[in-house]
Amino acid sequence: MGKQNTMMIEDLDVIRFRVPRRAFHNGVLQAETTTVQTLTRVRTDTGAEGYYLGGRGHGDLDGLSAEQSAAVSGRLRNLVVGQDAFDRERFWHWLWVANVEENLISVLDMVLWDLQARAFGIPVYKLMGGCRDRIKAYASTYPNMGSPQDYADHAAWCREQGYRHYKIHPYYFWDPVSGRPDPGRPSHIEADLQVCRAVRDRVGSDMVLSFDPWGTYRTYEEAVKVGRVLEELDFYWYEHPMSEYRVGAYEKLCAELDIPVLAPEIAAGSIYTRADWIRREASDMSRIDVLRGGITGVRKMTGICEAFGVRCEIHMSGFANLQVLGGTSEDVSEYYERGLLAPGVDCNEPPPYLQEIGDPLDTDGYVPVPDAPGMGYRLDWDYIRAHRVDASAPV
Repeated sequence: MGKQNTMMIEDLDVIRFRVPRRAFHNGVLQAETTTVQTLTRVRTDTGAEGYYLGGRGHGDLDGLSAEQSAAVSGRLRNLVVGQDAFDRERFWHWLWVANVEENLISVLDMVLWDLQARAFGIPVYKLMGGCRDRIKAYASTYPNMGSPQDYADHAAWCREQGYRHYKIHPYYFWDPVSGRPDPGRPSHIEADLQVCRAVRDRVGSDMVLSFDPWGTYRTYEEAVKVGRVLEELDFYWYEHPMSEYRVGAYEKLCAELDIPVLAPEIAAGSIYTRADWIRREASDMSRIDVLRGGITGVRKMTGICEAFGVRCEIHMSGFANLQVLGGTSEDVSEYYERGLLAPGVDCNEPPPYLQEIGDPLDTDGYVPVPDAPGMGYRLDWDYIRAHRVDASAPV
């Protein structure tokens, strides 16, 4: 046998550039502001490169902080320069032992998946072992979107666009009656239930509905009360109702309710945390995304879930999450979370650094898995160069 092919890592850096952003906050589409997006890049001795957009916050829209960018270009770079870029599994184990931040482990993992798939001229999901080329999508709302009627109208609009599944983020850190911030009382049970009833009444029984109060219910009793109503309304899943530090309370909740409890959503620890939740029967369906262990971590987690016969629903939107879904059976990971959405929020236009979005919705409620090599990005390098934060640095 001849020597196996290798690609040795020569550099790892982060390109920081400014992008416009319009957020939806407490029922209002905000004025345009500017934020920083990041593109992490790995270079090899063959000239091949790999990329990953974002790395913090929601999906791949939010760039690494200045401190995290420096950590990637500093400590992380020093750990991997001179190593074989195809040794993702070895790096994954190294970096957990080295206590590298979870999202930075993830960013390195994904930039290396992108590199290898680009080198082979195929999308990442084909490198994983392709399973499907389009994914069922659900509309995932912003919280605090307005009145229960506003939610109902938005759900009906989403159904007209092709969505067959609608997930409600209700009211938190906001008083829906006074229309004012309410940081001391993160949840409003009765108002949340009014939203759920209004949406179900509006869309009828033929639309799948799910519910995510983002851990804001402070007591087990609150979580049970809402869960009972969700069961009556035939909701599909009940996501992250309480703080995820309260694993014992989740064990009780899963035993008490019939509706599947989907958790943990944001707990750190990648597969290690989530496997323990499954063992303890603290969740009926598991939840992970590519910022909690990279593609390698999510792929491991889908295998764990498949072995235990539970679903592993992927959290958040983004190119990498779509690629993972393309390499995973619908029987394990059914849906893609499209959004966040709200009245007036348009996720069908690409950000200025991309030539096209990765998740256009069809009339049947599916999105395609991007089929360009790697993650599927079609980068606008002219925009990225023109909006560098450090304009003197070479691209």
